[in-house]
Amino acid sequence: MSTTTSSVIQVSGVTKDFGSTVALRDVDLTVNRGEVVVLLGLSGSGKSTLLRHIDGLERPTKGTVEVLGQHVPKLRAKELRRLRGRTAMIFQQFELVPSLTVLENVLTGALAQLKGPKLGIWAYPKSFKQRALQHLDRVGLLEKAYQRADQLSGGQQQRVAIARALMQDPEILLADEPVASLDPESSDQVMRLIREIAADDGLTVVCSLHQVDLALGWGDRIIGLRHGEVVLNTPALGLSKEQVMEIYGRVATTTTELTAIEAELVANGAAAEAAAMTGTVL
Repeated sequence: MSTTTSSVIQVSGVTKDFGSTVALRDVDLTVNRGEVVVLLGLSGSGKSTLLRHIDGLERPTKGTVEVLGQHVPKLRAKELRRLRGRTAMIFQQFELVPSLTVLENVLTGALAQLKGPKLGIWAYPKSFKQRALQHLDRVGLLEKAYQRADQLSGGQQQRVAIARALMQDPEILLADEPVASLDPESSDQVMRLIREIAADDGLTVVCSLHQVDLALGWGDRIIGLRHGEVVLNTPALGLSKEQVMEIYGRVATTTTELTAIEAELVANGAAAEAAAMTGTVL
């Protein structure tokens, strides 16, 4: 399989089995450079598993995954680490070190670029600290640089996680339910920030979501997943909520039905969050 000049991610015929459970089934996906793609689906639809294949955290049972011209499942450990340096990941639960300052958490995003352990902020080169402060300024948290991470709100912690990802100077940004733990206002702010940074830096973004409104208003293209299969692959522009609901095997014919389905999606999202916090696999 060869990568075209514009394509940075190619997933071809990927199936992933976990014992008797099929998490992905014959999935095809092509993402072009600079594109913002949303993986939309309920918990258990295969969104996170697909992202983990792109990042090399999972190997397919069948099929191929190519990222930035490299066949991910065939990479050795050192090559995979190098590729991950070009592919940053943002997680639902932020994955910050609570006892460290905001600045130190951001600096950890550059560890792959340095040799040896770094204990304390003074162990990092001045140029790295300047870059980290610049990224904090971009996400609106420069004044919080020397506060402990656990003193921030959820929305602020996710912005710190974005600044940490930017320290890698990535070409691709992967985001796994980045706003599932946030209130609606913080969700809008975080998603708007990711979109602005992607446009400014020319980043390619693949983000998993279960919120239909956010997906329609934020992505260039919607990839709908249901039970591990791609059931929708279309530009977001002009896509209606009714069409999106077909991802879930339902067709809403009235406003009341649409509202009921949206409430179900929110409830499923809350269940997914609770499962993530307790370590339950959905």
